Amino acid sequence: MVVLNKIYTRTGDAGDTALGNGTRVPKYDRRVEAYGTVDEVNAALGLARLHAEGDVDAALSRIQNDLFDLGADLCRPDPGQDAEAKHPPLRMVAEQVDRLEREIDAMNRDLAALRSFVLPGGSALAAHLHLCRTVARRAERRTVELASAEEVNAAAVKYLNRLSDWFFVAARAANGNGAQDVLWVPGANR
Repeated sequence: MVVLNKIYTRTGDAGDTALGNGTRVPKYDRRVEAYGTVDEVNAALGLARLHAEGDVDAALSRIQNDLFDLGADLCRPDPGQDAEAKHPPLRMVAEQVDRLEREIDAMNRDLAALRSFVLPGGSALAAHLHLCRTVARRAERRTVELASAEEVNAAAVKYLNRLSDWFFVAARAANGNGAQDVLWVPGANR
């Protein structure tokens, strides 16, 4: 369990921060960008939850916890050296990706077929979920960029890819299973 008695430490005043293994890097480091953007997804998700109830809110709560797991994974470099770590790092696992896929499939069964691209909007929950989707895509881009230079847990990248799909399908479900989707009309304002 984490215990935080003091919020500021002054250790980052010079523009660097500590990764999960204690290594200090600049605050603009690719790894910090990746897990920082995951944190942004989580903050946007907190706003979405203001409009969610019941099973949807429970799923969003579970995803928020997954996002903390993901941040913990990304802040810890060298997944190949986990066996030698004094404390085994928390890593994303395939089951988390599989759960998202099962939930996407279940939500998608009741959705009307798409005949156009969907614009972010409709209900308040759907609009917030679309925001979560776009920030999740940015987190995925940052994580893939990190993976092009350093080793990254493959399940972390897969989770982000599925998560943005999950948000898209959940937004459509929040729009009356697609009935209230705002559809793109190409060239409508010409």
